[in-house]
Amino acid sequence: MLFRRLDGRSRVEDWSRPLVSRETHTRIEMPSADGNQTSATAQSSRSGFDNPRRPTARFRCLLATHCLDAGGIDEFVAFLARRLPAKEIEATVMLTDRAAWGGRLAKDLREEGVRVIEALPEDSCRWMADNRPDVISAHAPPDWFVDAAHALGIPVVETLHGVPTPIGTDWGKEIPRSRKLTFLVAVSDLVRRQYLRGNPSIDENAIVTIPNGFNASHRRSVDRALARAWLGLEDDFLFISLGRYVLQKNAYGLVAAFGDVARVFPEARLAVAGRVDDQGYMEQVRRLLDQEPERQRIHLRDNLSNPSAILSAADAFVMNSFFEGWSLASMEALCAGLPVVMADVGGAREQVGSDIKRGYIIPNPGGDPEIPSWETAAREGFRPQCNKGALVSAMGSIIRDRHHWAAARSALARDAQLQFSADACVTRYADLLERAI
Repeated sequence: MLFRRLDGRSRVEDWSRPLVSRETHTRIEMPSADGNQTSATAQSSRSGFDNPRRPTARFRCLLATHCLDAGGIDEFVAFLARRLPAKEIEATVMLTDRAAWGGRLAKDLREEGVRVIEALPEDSCRWMADNRPDVISAHAPPDWFVDAAHALGIPVVETLHGVPTPIGTDWGKEIPRSRKLTFLVAVSDLVRRQYLRGNPSIDENAIVTIPNGFNASHRRSVDRALARAWLGLEDDFLFISLGRYVLQKNAYGLVAAFGDVARVFPEARLAVAGRVDDQGYMEQVRRLLDQEPERQRIHLRDNLSNPSAILSAADAFVMNSFFEGWSLASMEALCAGLPVVMADVGGAREQVGSDIKRGYIIPNPGGDPEIPSWETAAREGFRPQCNKGALVSAMGSIIRDRHHWAAARSALARDAQLQFSADACVTRYADLLERAI
């Protein structure tokens, strides 16, 4: 196997080899979303997407975030930067964390003509003072940024991506800080409830729920037969899980549960794909896998900038996080037509529902989804979790009903893409930003 080594300890496979190596397998390059063959390290396809530059704009919006690389917040900020110009809004992105400069999405946006600013705090404040954007869309902004915008009289609309944002919020500081914000956007109803519980003094009309939209232009479908051939899949039933290797995403609990599934269903496979953000955690997951009798059917892989090919190849999606605000990965899986098994976290009920038409919501691995914490995740992260039985049962049910889900794939994708419309999401953001001005 080919592994990327991190400090000599944590190991994760890249995508240069298929999941299943067979004697008769011919190496196939990863199929791209535009129908051409590309290497496994190719940048995400941008064909077919128009990012118009209007000679006049309704107003100018500064999008502020700490990083533009591979995370869910990163992807959503890039989504807004690409889509707001179609609403006659001039969009500029500012990165607030020097350690995160030069990420993949920052590079992509620049190539597409979006202005991305990477500057030290004092230079960022000077840029805001000199250019005075009409409104700021902030995504996990640092305190110095909020203070600077408030001092300049620039309205700030902050999006709450976490539950609450961030976990462990110091509400004694957050309550006065929130008075410097014009509006807040919660990505799910659970996030909104969490925030209002911690900050009851805020006007309820100042915090609105806007679910994230599906980025269809950058997530075009890939031919399923080509995608499965690329991975060496034949009759295998593939679960895919997309998420960074960190405690929050709970790959450890997922691997522990999938071993039970694999012992009952010999056709079952699991591929986890994500960036290694916590090397120590990755090593714990690897040690667990090394002890698993069915380890040959569990694959720990690196992040892919565009997951279209693996979503096309997969048969189902599974996510066992301790907490989420709104998972872009599960939404993309639904929009690719995959049934989803998802822990009860932010956005789960809006995405999956309770009628089993899109999959299963299982109990949260940490217990009560209304009161998540890092402490709970750390306590439960490396021991048998309370939802393991439900997780194993749900994955087993999906496999047993594989023909039903295969037949429903097109309809599921169509309905999900309609529900999570990109245009509806961006329209609501544009209207709220204008209200803030």
